[in-house]
Amino acid sequence: MKHGFVKVAAVTPKIKVADPIYNRQQICLCMEKAVDNGAKIIVFPELCITGYSCGDLFLQELLLCEAKEQLRVIAGESAGNDALVFVGLPMVKDHKLYNVAAAIQDGEVLALIPKRFIPAYAEFYETRYFTPGNCIPETYRLDDDEIPFGTNILFQADCMEGLVAACEICEDVWTPNSPGISHAMAGASVLVNLSASNETVGKDTYREMLVKSASAKLIAGYIYSSAGEGESTQDLVFGGHNMIAENGTILAESKRFNAETIYADIDIHRLTHDRRRMTTYQSINKENYRIITFHLDEEDTKLERTFSATPFVPVVKETRDKRCDEILSIQSYGLKKRYEHTGLKSAVIGVSGGLDSTLALLVTVRAFDMLGLDRKNIVSVTMPCFGTTDRTYENACKLVKELGTDLREIDIKEAVTVHFRDIGQDMDNKDVTYENGQARERTQILMDIANQTNGLVIGTGDMSELALGWATYNGDHMSMYGVNSGVPKTLVRHLVQYYADTCGNEAMEKILCDILDTPVSPELLPPVDGAIAQKTEDIVGPYELHDFFLYYMLRCGFEPAKIYRIAVISFAGQYTDEEILKWLKTFYRRFFTQQFKRSCLPDGPKVGSVALSPRGDLRMPSDACGELWLKQIDEL
Repeated sequence: MKHGFVKVAAVTPKIKVADPIYNRQQICLCMEKAVDNGAKIIVFPELCITGYSCGDLFLQELLLCEAKEQLRVIAGESAGNDALVFVGLPMVKDHKLYNVAAAIQDGEVLALIPKRFIPAYAEFYETRYFTPGNCIPETYRLDDDEIPFGTNILFQADCMEGLVAACEICEDVWTPNSPGISHAMAGASVLVNLSASNETVGKDTYREMLVKSASAKLIAGYIYSSAGEGESTQDLVFGGHNMIAENGTILAESKRFNAETIYADIDIHRLTHDRRRMTTYQSINKENYRIITFHLDEEDTKLERTFSATPFVPVVKETRDKRCDEILSIQSYGLKKRYEHTGLKSAVIGVSGGLDSTLALLVTVRAFDMLGLDRKNIVSVTMPCFGTTDRTYENACKLVKELGTDLREIDIKEAVTVHFRDIGQDMDNKDVTYENGQARERTQILMDIANQTNGLVIGTGDMSELALGWATYNGDHMSMYGVNSGVPKTLVRHLVQYYADTCGNEAMEKILCDILDTPVSPELLPPVDGAIAQKTEDIVGPYELHDFFLYYMLRCGFEPAKIYRIAVISFAGQYTDEEILKWLKTFYRRFFTQQFKRSCLPDGPKVGSVALSPRGDLRMPSDACGELWLKQIDEL
């Protein structure tokens, strides 16, 4: 359970209708296998000890007594392991029959949870047999034990803070006010559902939507186990559609029409983080709930789940293209509104032939087209200096001409040389002053041209650079509207690629593809044999790693050790463990020391779930100490 991961299982055994002894045998075999595979919460289908489709046989005393007896055997078989197991059966209480889930662990039946909503429509006729369950737990005598019987029961793990399970049964999740809602608000982070949902055309899609939406709305893990092979096919077919979801995402899903066990690693810490983060997630009074503490052995969960190496970039092209079009719209609409508000007609943007300035220019053109403004009012300024290469210079000029904006070339070598002479900077000293002097000269030029044209300077810096502080303070750090400030570097590339693929202009596509093929560089050091000498990722590290770190730190609240663990999995074969650790430490060191640059950011649109604006998502003091995080990295 290290780092908050808990392995869970949804199991559909192959059963025989009205044969509790055979079904118990299958349940125990499946339970043993799931335990051997490391599952700590195991969920079986609704009424699986007898079978869901028993019909009027549920009124037979012999069947009910045998089901109860086989529950005792299953509980006994669970002795010696710490898994929390949920199994369904019919149970009599106070002369009424209930459809219940028995919670079992280490040889004991901990509680009985009755089904709350009993369907009697379409193909369902459960009200013929079953009584709706009570909410507030009552005492039920099972042999010599008195156990709670009711829906409002929480199972709280003793060794993992935040791991609290609760149960609902089949129809419960289909209702407007499902028990899972109050369970989650009372503290349950994992909801289990013992189900017997038959198959009709398209029902699987709706069922999946219910599970995803329940887990998303409640910010919970959701384990859904459904009846399958072995149920009666007299009128219905049961497909064994099992699902495990986490906060709106399906982690594992079975193939239907197949008795199958699925596993997934639910991240309890991420769920509790998201609940803390969402201030409108309200808790309810637990006074009507019974809390049962169950023991879990502390061990390191062997992770089977994967984590996207590019969390900001969808893997599927169709989804990625849709995302790119949406982001370009957000960026351009944000800029459009700023122009409508100010009444200005001119934009000034520094173009370098690099990815960031290219994206900013494309967004500005799109905004001007929306406004019906002449593209010639976009002043695209190329400012070659000591590190500018022919390739980037030519690409910048070609791009500007192809887009039809106003191109201005201002060579800043002389101005920077004079400035260095004024401050006593040796031209042979290629230090940070040598580099930043060029960046600040460029920003000064852009600001002054904006004054001349009564326009706005459009910022080009992206979110990844802001996270690392890879920006010259009062240089490229400053603008009047930063259209890329919410876009991580890994996504910038795909936005430009999407524009190239969809622009319908062969010449434009060729220019953009060459820009995409150019190494990322600020070009502040002289070229070597005409080629770029200063490659950003050689200095600060690979942006794909930094974007990975950034996402899981800010969006998920993961600690460095957890980020390192999942990065090793996600980038296996691409980066060594040592490389990942090195750049992880670089990321945290720079993130904490460079907050002062983010504290005075220009306006810019948020485009995703992670943003660094000091007025929005990241209210972080400039002098926050990062030693706690860096110390953990040193201990890895």
